[in-house]
Amino acid sequence: MARLMLIAVTLIGLLPLTLKAQTDEDGIMMNKNLLCAGPSYGYSSWDHYWEGTFKRNNQNIGTVTTQMVGVMGTYGITKKLNIVASVPYIWTRASAGTLHGQHGVQDLSAWVKWLPVQMQLGKGTFSVYTLAGGSLPLTNYIADYLPLSLGLHSRTASGRIILDYQLGHFFTTGSATYTLRSDITIDRDAYYTTSLHATNRVDMPNFWSFNFRTGYRANNLVLEAVASNMTTQGGFDIRRNDMPFPSNKMNATMVGAHFKYELRNPKGLSITGGGSYTVAGRNVGQSKSFDIGFFYILNFSKKPKK
Repeated sequence: MARLMLIAVTLIGLLPLTLKAQTDEDGIMMNKNLLCAGPSYGYSSWDHYWEGTFKRNNQNIGTVTTQMVGVMGTYGITKKLNIVASVPYIWTRASAGTLHGQHGVQDLSAWVKWLPVQMQLGKGTFSVYTLAGGSLPLTNYIADYLPLSLGLHSRTASGRIILDYQLGHFFTTGSATYTLRSDITIDRDAYYTTSLHATNRVDMPNFWSFNFRTGYRANNLVLEAVASNMTTQGGFDIRRNDMPFPSNKMNATMVGAHFKYELRNPKGLSITGGGSYTVAGRNVGQSKSFDIGFFYILNFSKKPKK
């Protein structure tokens, strides 16, 4: 079944929400020839942020809000091999100051998810999932306009491993992801980080992300608590009273909760939702986020499946 998005502030917290399917981070697979797809909505806002390690607000921008509507889907090539893809449309807005909000299509994200190991361990089931994926900007949106840009306009490639253990209806899932980011170009002939760069090309730092979730998982109901962390490998701090920059160091730790409920009628329709809060960070906004989505399972096999 698909989750609507990686709640929590995008990659960063100063940026908008990033759309992702649930199955790129959990221990759930779609069966062969089944497609789970649907729309979702996300909302995120913050009025305090970390300028380096210093937490502050800024009356020149007030409260920054990001809204997202998107479409995502998960398709089962086999019961052990899935494809996950998503595309979001983003709106950004600042409640004060002169900066204009942005809106438009962001990035196409896609993952291939494989279940190579599933075995009985004690009284429960232990599973190992491996994933490879990436993202590609679909429009020529402006990256050098933080915190109101739609994204970073960088192409990415990621690898992830997920470990999942389920005992009865209770489960624990942990994952680690490493993401490579391509350089980007900006509409300047020179810029300053910790030194002067006489170019319009920006070297983007790669990053690690970690996710832990635990809770209750049954056929028609999932309830889970979620904690996640993102840490960039390089970058620099926002200078005092300056705007953020795409290659800033951006670290964030978030906690939240998520649910999925499958209706008995009509069969195959699910409601998902949740929320998160950024509890610690560096050069990110202390965002509060929530999301809701509706997903329907389509059966493309010749024989009906449960």
